[in-house]
Amino acid sequence: MSTLAGKHVLIGITGGIAAYKLPFLVRLLRAQEAEVRILMTPAAEEFVSPLTLAALSAQPVHHHLVDRLPGKTSWNNHVAHAEWADLFIIAPATANTLAKGVQGLCDNLVMATYLSAKCPILWAPAMDLDMFAHPSTQRNISMLQKWGQHVMPSPEGSLASGLSGAGRMAEPEAIYHRARRILGTQPFWTGKKVLLTSGPTEEALDSVRFISNGSSGRMGNGFALALSELGAEVQWVYGPSKVQTLELPGVVYHPIRSAQEMYDHAIKLGAEVDLIIGAAAVADFRPADVRTGKRKKADGMPATEWVENPDILRSLGASKEAHQRILGFSLEADWNIDEARRKAQDKRADWVVLNQVGDAEGGMHTESNRIALVSQTEVVNWPIKNKSILAMDLMTWIETHWNS
Repeated sequence: MSTLAGKHVLIGITGGIAAYKLPFLVRLLRAQEAEVRILMTPAAEEFVSPLTLAALSAQPVHHHLVDRLPGKTSWNNHVAHAEWADLFIIAPATANTLAKGVQGLCDNLVMATYLSAKCPILWAPAMDLDMFAHPSTQRNISMLQKWGQHVMPSPEGSLASGLSGAGRMAEPEAIYHRARRILGTQPFWTGKKVLLTSGPTEEALDSVRFISNGSSGRMGNGFALALSELGAEVQWVYGPSKVQTLELPGVVYHPIRSAQEMYDHAIKLGAEVDLIIGAAAVADFRPADVRTGKRKKADGMPATEWVENPDILRSLGASKEAHQRILGFSLEADWNIDEARRKAQDKRADWVVLNQVGDAEGGMHTESNRIALVSQTEVVNWPIKNKSILAMDLMTWIETHWNS
């Protein structure tokens, strides 16, 4: 079940051009079974259709402090909206709205609800670059953060004015992932530092050609999603693949190409972490002689001498501290529990995930995985699961078995 399932997410939309992106955020939240309720300022209605938002959220969209219908006048209870919410997202948060939030000005339904809210607040600023850079705006952002509220960074890019710079609203996917982290953070994982390796490596033959393997990187991406949501601080070292979820809060990205590059990053970062997850499919060997330029077909394929790459997990295990835990992976041609246990002992890993080459529902090239979790004392067989769900389940298992 998603962390967002059943959570109450209130969205306050104000009058900025980026409001047109909010339907995408609503869809992402609803896909994870969150309940979404939307408030709008009068200016916001110029930029995005209330009917679209009502259809996507499956809830009425509220516009004004007082609802006036033929033969009926009613008060729109902003206090009830605030009490309903587990999280209040204000997006796009214009310079005007940020200033109102700091000064406590209350001239619309969104701001009246904000001033009544006791739940976490997430702001997504959006304005032109000079407005964003103005000292008053930066002071307002700093004040909101000082109060413990969450403010999305404003990425650089093309702006509605035709200029380019900081001030854009964070993309809906980035806001969605921050919302997941706010609502999903667990005390155990808060402050936990994690080194995650994932994906394949590429070992160059010349300036154009290389050897690699079929690792998709999906399992590593699942771990990054889970750890970000749980509140961990992640150093993610990953080889070339196309499944990285970008802009995950709490994640520092370290793209690499070769096994040696992955080794160098992992050794540098490994001493500072609590948990090491070695999910990468690292090449065991690399060519000893890498040609500059491109080998010509007419020259044929000369014999290649191979050099063994350093074993990343064994090196990290050799310097493992008492407080650290290691989760490794063992992809085998056969369902070989003994080999997985041997690797756990050899690399000083606390647990090793065993999966099998050629499994139609697990291993490489698949969205799902079939695994056994192997330690020196036990074997836990897991049913087939989507890799992202499996990653979260493994983190939950590790939390409950950290000291066992």
